[in-house]
Amino acid sequence: MSNYEVLSNIIKNRRSIFPISYIQKEIPVAVIEQILENANYAPTHKLTQPWRFVVMRKEAKGRLGATLGDLYKSNVPENQFLQKKHASFSEKANQADCILAINIQFHPNELPAWEEIAAVGCAVQNMALTAEALGVGAYWSSPPLIDDLGDFLGLAENEKCFGLFYMGYHNEESRNANRTPITEKVKWLEK
Repeated sequence: MSNYEVLSNIIKNRRSIFPISYIQKEIPVAVIEQILENANYAPTHKLTQPWRFVVMRKEAKGRLGATLGDLYKSNVPENQFLQKKHASFSEKANQADCILAINIQFHPNELPAWEEIAAVGCAVQNMALTAEALGVGAYWSSPPLIDDLGDFLGLAENEKCFGLFYMGYHNEESRNANRTPITEKVKWLEK
C-alpha cells in the first residue's frame, strides 16, 4: 500500500468510539505517548504550539468524574437536576482507560484566538488518527462544565480547557461513515 492509501484508510475508518464501548484493558503509557507525540506535529501559526494536555489515568479519572458531577450539581437549578446525568460523569470517567484534557494556551499579543483554537483542533485530529491506527477508541467530548475545570486541571491564567479526549480499547465493529459527497461542498473557480 502507498502512503496515501494507508493514510486515506485511517482517515476514512476513524470514528468516535464512546466510553460505553470500552473494554477493561489498560492502554500502555508508550501508546499514550505516541498519541501525544503526533499531536505535537499539528500545524501552528508562528509556532506558538498552543496545545496543552493533562493526562488522567487510574484514580485521577475518578476524581475528574466526581468533580464534573459536583460542578453539574452546583450549576444546574434544582428543578432541572437529573440524578442519572450526575452519575454519568463518574460512569464515563471509569469506563475510559485514559482521559486527556484538551487545553489551549493563548498568546493574545501574537495571534487571534481562532488561530490557536484551529491549531488545537488539528492536534486533536492527529491524536484521533493515531489512536485509530493503534486500535484505540477515542472520543472528544466538550460539555459546558469544562469551563469550570481550570482549578482541577491546574490551568494558567492564559489557558482554557476545550474538551476531554476519552480513550480505551474496544471491541466495536467498524461502521460506515455518514458523509454526503464532497462534490456538494466544493466550488471550483478557475477564471
